[in-house]
Amino acid sequence: MSMREQSPVSVGLFVTCLVDTMRPSVGFAAVRLLEAAGCAVSVPRQTCCGQPAFNSGDRATTRALAEQMITAFETFDYVVAPSGSCAGMIKTHYPELFVGEPDWMPRVERFCAKVFELVSFLADVRGVTHVAAAYEGTVTYHDSCSGLRELGIQAQPRQLLASVAGLTLAEMPDSDVCCGFGGTFCVKYPDVSNAIVEKKAANIVASGADTLLAGDLGCLMNMAGKLQREGRSIRVRHVAEVLAGIGDTPPIGQPRPSAAGLGEAGQGRKP
Repeated sequence: MSMREQSPVSVGLFVTCLVDTMRPSVGFAAVRLLEAAGCAVSVPRQTCCGQPAFNSGDRATTRALAEQMITAFETFDYVVAPSGSCAGMIKTHYPELFVGEPDWMPRVERFCAKVFELVSFLADVRGVTHVAAAYEGTVTYHDSCSGLRELGIQAQPRQLLASVAGLTLAEMPDSDVCCGFGGTFCVKYPDVSNAIVEKKAANIVASGADTLLAGDLGCLMNMAGKLQREGRSIRVRHVAEVLAGIGDTPPIGQPRPSAAGLGEAGQGRKP
């Protein structure tokens, strides 16, 4: 993995709720990428960043979770999350919870300044330009709303994917348009959410790619579910898994293959 500078730094990995409960391989991929970038990675005891409560208007619960988050992670040089949504919540919205509190606000601002989404941290902070990974196939990339609009993540994943051996990137139409997940939005407005993801699925198919990538697991689960309900064979993975060379985990929403089908498990990965 190529970097502009290689001084060691301490990183607290915020795994996120969805990664912890639904897709642990993303967390392992993040650790592999961060360690290759010269970081000493720790995973302190943690809970939710508070985004669902915040989106539902429960500021008291959000505030309590924010205090826990800051206390658990503020001793690290950086705080990194494999999710633009969670990183955006912390970096953009935590300061709103502590306005007018001189005992907290400087501490919150120092904390938020060192919070980053995984791929942007690798590219923008650690200067990573190349990853030692291979992926045989054509991928398309979805720009998740929070990562794009709150954190400016768009070029970074594409730059790193360009260094993956065997990978071809095919842009889908409207890659920066919402997939319809929106955290609690898909629960509150399921019909609207379904209409949005239906259009997104059509654009994914139009790209001609065999694999869909993104940086937010919630978006990926939403799109994978729609593609599977439509009978599509497009594989869905978190971008960190591909960048880290972890291709032996089944795509999102697909079962682990039986011993008889192990030959298919290696799809998307060079021997």
